[in-house]
Amino acid sequence: MPGTLPRFPSLPRGVTMPALLNSLPRGINPPSLPRGITMPSMPTLPSLPSMPRGVTIPSLPRGMSLPRAAMPAVTEAPRRLLQDCCSVLDHQTPGGLCGCCWALRPRYKRLVDNIFPEDPEEGLVKANMEKLTFFALSAPEKLDRIAAYLSERLTRELNRHRYGYVCIAMEAMEQLLLACHCQSINLLVESFLSTLRLLLEADKPHLHILATNSFVKFANIEEDTPSYHRSYDFFVSRFSEMCHSDHEDLDTRNKIRVSGIRGLQGVVRKTVDDELQVNIWEPRHMEQIVPALLVNLQQHSQNDSGSPAEQTEVCFRELLCRAAYGHINNAIKPVLMHLDSHSLWQGRGFAVQCFQIIMYSIQSQHSHLVIQQLLGHLDANSRSPASVRAGIVEVLSEAAVIEATGSVGPTVLEVFNTLLRQLRQSVDYQLTGYYDNGGKHKTSSIEEKKLQDAVIKTIGSFANTLPIYQRSEVMLFIMGKIPVPGIYPALGSPNSGFEGSRMIQVMLLKSLLQVSEHYESSNLLTALPSSFLEPLLSFTLMEDPEIRLLVLSILTLLIDRRHNASRLTTASVAFDVSSLEMKEDRCSRQDNLFMRKHAQRLYRHVYLASREENSGRSHYQALFTLLAVLSVELANEEVVVDLIRLILALQEMTLSNQECLSVFNRCGIHALCAAFLNLLSQLGPPPTLHQHITQVIESRQKDAPHLLPEVMFCDKPRLPEGELKVDEALLFIQSKICEALAGSSYSAHCECFNTPYTPQLTEEDRLSKRKSIGDAVSLQVDMDLPFCPDTPQKPQTEHITFETLKNAIEDRGVVEEEERRKRMEVVERFQTAPFEEIAAQCGARTSLLQSKLNQVFELIIRPPPSPSGHSAPRSTPVYEMKFPDLCVY
Repeated sequence: MPGTLPRFPSLPRGVTMPALLNSLPRGINPPSLPRGITMPSMPTLPSLPSMPRGVTIPSLPRGMSLPRAAMPAVTEAPRRLLQDCCSVLDHQTPGGLCGCCWALRPRYKRLVDNIFPEDPEEGLVKANMEKLTFFALSAPEKLDRIAAYLSERLTRELNRHRYGYVCIAMEAMEQLLLACHCQSINLLVESFLSTLRLLLEADKPHLHILATNSFVKFANIEEDTPSYHRSYDFFVSRFSEMCHSDHEDLDTRNKIRVSGIRGLQGVVRKTVDDELQVNIWEPRHMEQIVPALLVNLQQHSQNDSGSPAEQTEVCFRELLCRAAYGHINNAIKPVLMHLDSHSLWQGRGFAVQCFQIIMYSIQSQHSHLVIQQLLGHLDANSRSPASVRAGIVEVLSEAAVIEATGSVGPTVLEVFNTLLRQLRQSVDYQLTGYYDNGGKHKTSSIEEKKLQDAVIKTIGSFANTLPIYQRSEVMLFIMGKIPVPGIYPALGSPNSGFEGSRMIQVMLLKSLLQVSEHYESSNLLTALPSSFLEPLLSFTLMEDPEIRLLVLSILTLLIDRRHNASRLTTASVAFDVSSLEMKEDRCSRQDNLFMRKHAQRLYRHVYLASREENSGRSHYQALFTLLAVLSVELANEEVVVDLIRLILALQEMTLSNQECLSVFNRCGIHALCAAFLNLLSQLGPPPTLHQHITQVIESRQKDAPHLLPEVMFCDKPRLPEGELKVDEALLFIQSKICEALAGSSYSAHCECFNTPYTPQLTEEDRLSKRKSIGDAVSLQVDMDLPFCPDTPQKPQTEHITFETLKNAIEDRGVVEEEERRKRMEVVERFQTAPFEEIAAQCGARTSLLQSKLNQVFELIIRPPPSPSGHSAPRSTPVYEMKFPDLCVY
């Protein structure tokens, strides 16, 4: 009640207090009591026998107390007082009245002491713990004192190696944390973290595990109030050290490592979402956390759910999924450093597994950052062994497959530029035998070829993740990197020479083949634009058979939109058309435009590629597949007639003695013609055409099996002895083909058979275009000449003799050399000349061109002469007329 003074508990009857005040040391005065409070009488202690004079009892060492059993039996109350005195001595409380009596101590200390049982094996006293929790919730301002006293008790028990009481103290602090996670939790946290530091600094593994479990429970608590003065640097370093534990006992080692991993996971959870906490994404922290996780991730052989490897994967995924855009690089760089330092790039193993976890864990919009890190690391290791570079490229390939969001970032072409640069470097290393400029580190062709295959595969993997329009850009980009003799002679390394340029051409064409494998476009005009098709077809005329075969395969894949190429890889005269995926409707307008624009160019290169002397079985098979895909995908009446004309021209070429073809080449072309005509006759033409083709094939089966694909395109073809002689009965006759097509929809184009097919040259096409303009000008000039009396009419003709042709042939090489020199001068001028000079030169050419165009327009728009002989008044040219504003749209 108010105004009532506190009273001390009464002592049992017959018990008196000795005069303790006289026994106090000199200089120590007891505290004064408040007014109105009197000191109760203390119970009388049993008297001990007196010691002889001069004999004193030796003092006990600090922290040691007399055993309870040495005391004489006393009643309950004195025994309790002795226990209090012993506890005061044990606790080493400062002198004072409150330390002498258990009842006079602060209540929170009494509540804390009550949770500890006499036997630590009994565990925490739950009833007293509930009282302590209720007191802490009722008086939250005492939380810091409660935590400090608990930490003091735990430290004392830890120093005395009483680990049972240490566990009880930690359990009590955990329960207080879980019960008081409110605005006052900061009062507990500092003492709690300092206690965990003591346990983690101890040399007992079970204390490390105990501290880790407590920290994980603390990390799962969501705090409402910020904390500005906490530091988790010690826990990051200590938990990382635990992940590297090398304890001699395997079971204990695994437990310590798992605890360290769980501790790192708790640190990440506690700090990653709180901007006021320490930035866990700093390089100094990532360089400790990531290697600690990767060391345990290598233990993938253990399948136990509690193994370090599985726990590490869970923690690693959680770390990466919380990484924002600006944190990806800091998280990936330690991974690359760890793989470098432990030589883990070789083979398809840990490096691939590690980056699969990374790509599946991070946010999809950040995947291109990982790709860029790997590309930069690949460039940084350009002077490393081929096995290391191949391992990085293999990881890139797997990462590209996972990164299927439609884009590999804003710099798509930079990705392919880096990979193509690695191809060129690998070719140089393969030719020189060293992968450094100093010639100290050797490399082998086998290792470099493995690297090249890995790079080509990676290019295809990247291209498959791109949309169609970006794949077209990539194909144009790769085509621009292929060295073409006379056009891009300096793309390869100066040390590689001709062989290096050839190898680079092969590698880049293989890369192009990988990109085109899964390329699907409904419009061939966009899939095969002139800027891509013309340089691609130019490689069909090269002497290298491997390059020609690659070009034919690329063309087939790009044209084959219904995936029939896999069914047409084997040329045969017994082919079943029902197995093909045929188009259901007629050719689209875009397909017709494509054939009108590029058909003659395709036919020309097929014709020229067929007569190459070093063509083998695979080349004729590829030509058959290309022609078959053309007939299935793009055939209409006009295209079918043109293809038949092309086949007849090939047949005529084998019969001509002017072509320097071997017997194998002639038989191969005959077999190609038979296989393709047999297929084409089943795709729509009248049955009479198929009957003629079948008759010829049956005649060949009897008399000349070497003219059929089954005999020529096998492993051991049977060739005739001597020169090849083919009877007319074994040939496809043009007149019979025309008769078979008569009366059908193909008859409108049968007139084309009257003109034998001859390949059109590109230079002739250009000259013919120029000649058409010249004809238009000369026609206008000839019309005007009769009306100019001063101009004599002398036809300007040039007499061509044998000497003229001979000189033209002899001067051809000189002219080509001069043209190549001029092209090189133009390229060098644009690379080295100032911009002002180039602009002035181009401006002069523009003005000259404009003046020539004006002269042409003057001739074209000149009106015809009038019958009276007087010229009609000159009309204003259309391009000089000024129309009203309302007429201009």
